[in-house]
Amino acid sequence: MRRILSTLAVAALGLAACDVQPDHATAPAPLEGRLEAPGLAMPAFQLTLLHNNDGESELLPSGDFGGVGRFATVVGNLKREAVEECPGRGIKCDVLLVSSGDNFLAGPEFNASLRNGVPFFDGIALDRIGYDALAIGNHEFDFGPDVLADFIESFEMSRAPFLSANLGFGAEPRLASLEGAGRIAGSVVVPTAGGPVGIIGATTPALPFVSSPRNTTISADVAGAVNREVALLEGQGVEHIVLISHLQSIEEDRSLIPMLRGVDLVVAGGGDNLLANSDDLLIPGDTPEDSYPIYASDADGVAVPVVTTSGQYRYVGRLVVTFDRIGRVVRVEDASGAVRVAGGAQPDAVMADAVIEASVEAPVSASIAGLAANVIAASDVDLDGRRSSVRSRETNQGNLVADAMLWQARSLAGAFGVAAPDVAFQNGGGMRDDRVTPAGPISELKTFEILPFSNFVSVIEDVSRQQLKEILENAVSRVEFGDGRFAQVAGLSFQYDPAGTPQLLDGEGNVTQAGTRVRQATLADGTPIVVDGTVVAGADLNVATINFLAQGGDQYPFRELPFTQLGVTYQQALAGYLEGPLAGLVTSAMYPVGGEGRILTAPSTE
Repeated sequence: MRRILSTLAVAALGLAACDVQPDHATAPAPLEGRLEAPGLAMPAFQLTLLHNNDGESELLPSGDFGGVGRFATVVGNLKREAVEECPGRGIKCDVLLVSSGDNFLAGPEFNASLRNGVPFFDGIALDRIGYDALAIGNHEFDFGPDVLADFIESFEMSRAPFLSANLGFGAEPRLASLEGAGRIAGSVVVPTAGGPVGIIGATTPALPFVSSPRNTTISADVAGAVNREVALLEGQGVEHIVLISHLQSIEEDRSLIPMLRGVDLVVAGGGDNLLANSDDLLIPGDTPEDSYPIYASDADGVAVPVVTTSGQYRYVGRLVVTFDRIGRVVRVEDASGAVRVAGGAQPDAVMADAVIEASVEAPVSASIAGLAANVIAASDVDLDGRRSSVRSRETNQGNLVADAMLWQARSLAGAFGVAAPDVAFQNGGGMRDDRVTPAGPISELKTFEILPFSNFVSVIEDVSRQQLKEILENAVSRVEFGDGRFAQVAGLSFQYDPAGTPQLLDGEGNVTQAGTRVRQATLADGTPIVVDGTVVAGADLNVATINFLAQGGDQYPFRELPFTQLGVTYQQALAGYLEGPLAGLVTSAMYPVGGEGRILTAPSTE
């Protein structure tokens, strides 16, 4: 029978449900009493749950902190401590290691894996570290399901399972095959000294809007999916259950737990939230958002510990809990907290795992150096990528990036079953090299410097002309402040009056003050969209942009229109455009200094 230990029941027994930090506002009120009393509530099993999330391919150390090699050493040390420091007295001890998703991310580091092929460097490192289970996050789908399959197949020793209870893989053959082999599942049972422990995974229902899951199916009923897995585990006699979720923020886990029954511990991912206690040694400059752990009450009133850490292999989370003989969590131990990953001259410095340092960090470092040495194009004109320029006016670098996005989206639209886009938008805030690049060679690393984020080329279909004008109004609504929403464009040109009324939007992207700045807008084929500030009636348009803007970033008023990510980053689009259509040459004829007149200021009408 499932154990239930409500706050009321614990109080009646005179036992502590958990050692709560007294200054934590969200925790249940501390309860008096310890665990020396005889009976069913006597401690029987101490579990050390080590965890991390959002590693995001940050494999290399940054100065004295981070680095997946040092991370591996810290995990190994904590695993040994969990066994060596077992209190004994009839208490069995064991340790598990889990990840709550986003185990890789687009960028120069993961580019090394894509070029190296299976096994990916991220997979080599995580495989050696030895996880018991990993949740499937949203970034795992950023390059499409096949790259996720490659990543999972990179785990050749541990064959650790990847978990998500609310995803379906039947229409994705490679993932379905991995599911059939037990490499992907909704949950897994791990044997421990204290009996079997069930681990359940969950993934954000926003997956279709933030990544490229293709034919993967997603259930928005996360609570229902998790509760079904709980029932299956309990039917197998599993009395200790852990949820590893990737719901984008710890607040979403707090909202989920009241709908759950039977989950003992929750490890959240996706929010990059740092939880720590006053005696935890943190990386300089880091400030915890809350104490470790926080708590939420489930559907039966049970206080469930919830933990997470900030990502990038900078911390290992350590949750040490004691279960009684019938599987109830009766205490969170003082050893629980965030353990930083440090090297160099720090007092808690460790050496990097030698195998990971040699087989992962060294080749990834060499790959990044190779990006700098790999010249993929040349330019006979200076390219203006200064922050003050790309956020206020048309620039030739802005045109180059927007053209690359439009070309890439048109090339891939058919394969993803979407219409070829008419226009493309790139926000100036997403271009980050902040300099004029002199005429001369363009390295592959330069494309990462221009476009460093994990933004993916996306297509939004059936955007009305009125909405397109609102998008343009948003792009110029704060131009006088150098705001990152200013758009570099392809497939159209427009004129705006900086003295016109700026458009204002509410939190949902609805217009609360109509803008009058956009005076003219014309497609590249000459089709008028806006004339003298008035929208010209006509067919809806299809837009290429990055997923950040498609989701409403920089207040772009797409207002939750559905969009499709095409599995290619904006950096990859730029590199492909330079090497492909431009045949390695950016000319002043195509990209003159100051642009070619795509964005012009109009005489004031105010």
